[in-house]
Amino acid sequence: MTHRPEEPEYDLESRRVLLAAAVTIAAALVAVLAVRHVAVRVLHPSPAFQPLDPAPPVFDTVLCTLVAIFVFVRVAFYPDPVRIWRRVATLVLILSFIPDVLLASSHSMGGGWPEAFALMAMHAIVWAICITLLPALAITKHPRELKPPDRPLSIL
Repeated sequence: MTHRPEEPEYDLESRRVLLAAAVTIAAALVAVLAVRHVAVRVLHPSPAFQPLDPAPPVFDTVLCTLVAIFVFVRVAFYPDPVRIWRRVATLVLILSFIPDVLLASSHSMGGGWPEAFALMAMHAIVWAICITLLPALAITKHPRELKPPDRPLSIL
């Protein structure tokens, strides 16, 4: 009879989740604003291209990161929460590229593929921050306690 090691129990503490949420939002904002700054300097987008104005990336980052945090907290109670969280987040990242592709292909607001790639880079960096920081800062692992046997162990 082979002994399988028990999976660790994952635990969320409200203080850790709040700290993880604050750090994740702050890191995402700093990263998005850095990508936006570089994109504006390099691409010189049309003034009509509003997605690269300062306000939309800030608003979208805060709102979408908050939604991600709520989804993360819900997923954290499933077995193997980190793997599920990363799969859900990756699917959402892929779906988040759809508006950028539509924006680039339609050339609406004076934007094209370079501007769309800048927006996609913002999405990807927020995704990377969320899938890394949230589990690392919010979840604690505890080894599962083994139940004592129902009867005493004996070789007799």
